[in-house]
This record gives sequence, structure tokens and C-alpha cells, in this order.
Amino acid sequence: MKVQDGLNYPKREQKTGHYDKRFIRKIVAEIENGLPRKQAIADYGLSSNTLYSWMQAYGSSDYHQNQKRRCYTLSEKRTIVRSILQGTLSIKEARIAYNVKNEKSIRAWISKFKKENSDICSVTTTAMEIKKGKEDIEQIALKKALSEAELRIQALNTLIDIAEQKLKITIRKKSGTKQSGK
Repeated sequence: MKVQDGLNYPKREQKTGHYDKRFIRKIVAEIENGLPRKQAIADYGLSSNTLYSWMQAYGSSDYHQNQKRRCYTLSEKRTIVRSILQGTLSIKEARIAYNVKNEKSIRAWISKFKKENSDICSVTTTAMEIKKGKEDIEQIALKKALSEAELRIQALNTLIDIAEQKLKITIRKKSGTKQSGK
């Protein structure tokens, strides 16, 4: 154990023993004042889980407020990326301006949005051209089938009219008549 400020804290008697509360509070205060966690772990022979649980249990409200992870909405991410891609801000300036913890997050957002945009552009141009060609062929085929069906209907109607005149019988059913009971 490291001894500082002339204070001597009692050592743990066993590996599963408890640390002195004053010792715990001292380490927590040092971390809140800027001591890196890795250095505290190395200096005092602690595990990262122990230090994490101490910070959760004994850390000040200011410390907890600053440790909360900031979640950015999709529109906020797009705003940040757009400002960088337009040249308004550099990545470092955007990190500071939008209070993003690290530049790696911003770089990941940029590559994600660039990929989305390139996928959208490539798919729409080629797929639209292919789709348009298929739609044109389909529409021509449908128009041809419709005109053939109309001609067939007209031919059948003419045939029925001639048969009714020559045979002097009614072939077409009149609306409102009942079917025969056969």
C-alpha cells in the first residue's frame, strides 16, 4: 500500500478483508481530483472492479454527474457530421463544440453516414433505370393484352347480336330476371 501525506492506513489482514474507509475515501478523492484510474490501480494494487465499485459508492454527486454517458440522437449525429463534411468545423473543433468525449466516435459516425449515402445513391440510379425498363415492358404487354381483350369482347357481342337476329331468340340475360328452376 502506498503511504502519502504522512497517514498510515492499516493493511488488510487477508485478501478478502476490507479496506479502511479513510483509505477508500482518500483514493476516491484523488481520482476526483484528476488521478488517472490506471495509475491508482497500479499505485495501490487494486483491481479495476474494486475501484469502480468504490467510485460508485463513495464518489461525489459532481463526479457522478460528469461520468454519465451522453447519448446523441440520429439528428444530432447528422448535424455534427454535416458540419464536418461541409468544412465548417474540424473533427477536433466538433468534439469540443458538441461535447463529444472522443474523436473516434465522430469518425465512426462519418464513415457510417458516408456509407449510407453512397448505398442510397448507387442503388437508386441503377435500380431505378432497371425498374423503369421493366415497367415500360410490363406496361406495353398490359396495354396489348387489354386491347386484345376489348376486341374479343366486341367480337362476342357482335356474334350474340347476329345470333339473336337470325335465330329470333334472346341470348343475353336481362337484368332483374330470375333463373329458371331446373
